[in-house]
Amino acid sequence: MDILFAILPWVAIVIVALIIFGSCIKIVPQSRAYVITRLGRFLTVWDEGVKFKVPFVDRIVKNVSLKEQVVDFAPQPVITKDNVTMQIDSVVYFQITDPKLYTYGIENPMSAIENLTATTLRNIIGDLELDQTLTSRDHINTKMRALLDEATDPWGIKVNRVELKNIMPPRDIQESMEKQMRAERERRESILQAEGQKQSQILVAEGEKQSAILRADAAKQAAILQAEGAKQAKILEAEAEAEAILKVQQATADAIRLINEAAPGQGVLTIKALEAFTAAANGKATKIIIPSELQGIAGLAAAAKTVFDTEDPKATITKTVPRQ
Repeated sequence: MDILFAILPWVAIVIVALIIFGSCIKIVPQSRAYVITRLGRFLTVWDEGVKFKVPFVDRIVKNVSLKEQVVDFAPQPVITKDNVTMQIDSVVYFQITDPKLYTYGIENPMSAIENLTATTLRNIIGDLELDQTLTSRDHINTKMRALLDEATDPWGIKVNRVELKNIMPPRDIQESMEKQMRAERERRESILQAEGQKQSQILVAEGEKQSAILRADAAKQAAILQAEGAKQAKILEAEAEAEAILKVQQATADAIRLINEAAPGQGVLTIKALEAFTAAANGKATKIIIPSELQGIAGLAAAAKTVFDTEDPKATITKTVPRQ
């Protein structure tokens, strides 16, 4: 028992030492930063990782988040250049870039940012009229971000964006704006209706135009086909006539060839000549030349008399002299 009582104080001392040692080991999470002082004086800034501080000497005075933060401020009354009072609420997106300046640069950073935002907003809106305020949100946001970022830089804060959530004019101005918007919508609706009617008329006229073009094109094609048909008919008729003439000539040639192949005698030739003379005498010739070979034919006088009785009295018969 004496040994146990002797050991207990040392065990207690070891346990206390372990507790103190464990409390001096710190693990800094990512996107966080610890501001460390030693004996009340700034020492360093811990980033993520395992850190060790001296017991009873070092102290963590600030646990700072390095993530982007958002603060939404209540609506602020502002007055425009044309003396219109309105309520505007804004949202500020900021990030702590220097934990030391953020800890020692200003006492209450959030309150300072809110007051600075309200002051900057009043200054900017005071230089704008109501219509400009309602239509220049991007310009106001950009200008406010630049001014706030410059003012908060000594505090270790970077302002990334500033957004105006709502711009609320007085009630009477809102009613006037609603009437104006309603009139503008009605005007646009009238314009759209007129444009629709115009487009409808254009489409009707275009349809009639296309229909007339198609009718004219159909008539043109019909005329072309009719002319083509007449042309083909004439071509076929000419080809038929040419073929008929060709066949007659071919028949004549075949007849002559057959006669030549048959070697006709003088009597046959004389008879054929007489037939040709008779055909010529039936015409209207005023002068007929009679071959000497036909003068001896018994019917020559009668044929000649018929010619002189039916034709021109001045017609003459010429005798051909036989070749020696």
